[in-house]
Amino acid sequence: MRKTRYTAAAIAAVTALTLSACGGGDDDAAGSSGASGEAGGESVRIGIKFDQPGLGFDEGGSYSGFDVDVARYVANELGYTDEQIDFVESPSANRENMLANDQVDMIFATYSITDTRKETVDFAGPYFIAGQDLLVPTDSDITGPEDLEGRNLCSVTGSTSAEQIKEQYPGVQLVEQPGYAECVTAMGGGQIDAVTTDDIILAGLAAQDANAGQYRVVGNTFSEERYGVGLPPGSDRCEDINAAITQMIESGAWEEALAANTEGADYSYNEDLNPPEPEPCA
Repeated sequence: MRKTRYTAAAIAAVTALTLSACGGGDDDAAGSSGASGEAGGESVRIGIKFDQPGLGFDEGGSYSGFDVDVARYVANELGYTDEQIDFVESPSANRENMLANDQVDMIFATYSITDTRKETVDFAGPYFIAGQDLLVPTDSDITGPEDLEGRNLCSVTGSTSAEQIKEQYPGVQLVEQPGYAECVTAMGGGQIDAVTTDDIILAGLAAQDANAGQYRVVGNTFSEERYGVGLPPGSDRCEDINAAITQMIESGAWEEALAANTEGADYSYNEDLNPPEPEPCA
């Protein structure tokens, strides 16, 4: 495993490094994209998370994080400038509907590729493989999901992490919230004992200035989550997106983006799984 560390200050610095597009979430303002490499004057609407430091984070209209960096790289390879990217907030519970209802053209939002989701949306990628873990108070005795029997655990409605807990750990008292920030707030108030989602997301939450020193990532992953690019059913972009992801990895830009967005926390990514090789398009 490769070790990368980041502090709250580093995350704030990364967040401040905009590389940002000036796009918002106005569905009517963005049109559908043109052919790969020929975007012209059109824009592309990309769904991201707005509340995940280090992955997808909105700070007053400036967007930062690993998902954002991958999305920008892919969009640039498809022929779009940064100014042509409109970032749209895509909560976990709304992602399928946003693709089906033509609210976004693609989604980079810690969107795990699953067989169930493949029934309603298409995927390119994966561009990263994470593992589900737990965030707990620093003085907690919780060492893994087996310690959660009868305790309150928070995750986000519609997330793969929530579904995994329901299926594999039915004795856990699962509390669902619309976002992970709400989960952390509830844990700070003593209402829940732990938060669960992918390890890279938890590391970003733990390193925020407001949370510094209060929480720790357990470091006992119990899943593999393949982050893919969500696409509307029947999209013809999968192969071009996979080629862009491969180019990002081979150029070294993928590793640079991951290091910049995870520098300073006790976070390890699995070198046996990352960087991943995009799967063949359906």
